[in-house]
Amino acid sequence: MSFITLMARGVLAGVWFWAGWAKILDPVTSAETVRAYRILSEAQISSFVCGLPALELVLAALLWAGLSIRLAAVLSALLLLAFLAAIVVAWGGSGLSIDCGCFGHGGEIDATDTHYLQEVIRDVGLLFLCAWLTKWPASNFSVDAALR
Repeated sequence: MSFITLMARGVLAGVWFWAGWAKILDPVTSAETVRAYRILSEAQISSFVCGLPALELVLAALLWAGLSIRLAAVLSALLLLAFLAAIVVAWGGSGLSIDCGCFGHGGEIDATDTHYLQEVIRDVGLLFLCAWLTKWPASNFSVDAALR
């Protein structure tokens, strides 16, 4: 089980790092993507665009280092649930055609170019990894193990 936990940590850490870094590299596109969802006000968008990649990178670091694994998994699951809700709302009749922008290059797109189902399946798969880490957080090669 320790190997599966280590792999789950690595996958989630990689996803969060890639997502956070992509948003830091292109904050303008990140803001356009958030704006396309039509959930936040203009005043909230800049804070969100700064805060989200920071959170994603902190989660990546915690999972990679193996520090507070269960907490990082729970926070990851909550963030993924929020992302899933936004995707489902966009997909489910809101009339929005959006690339999720999870890894950069998001925003409004042509309705024929949406990939909602793949985005939902990906996020549900990542939620399973979060559930695994919440249930079995102990693994070799972690700060948590070294502190025990």
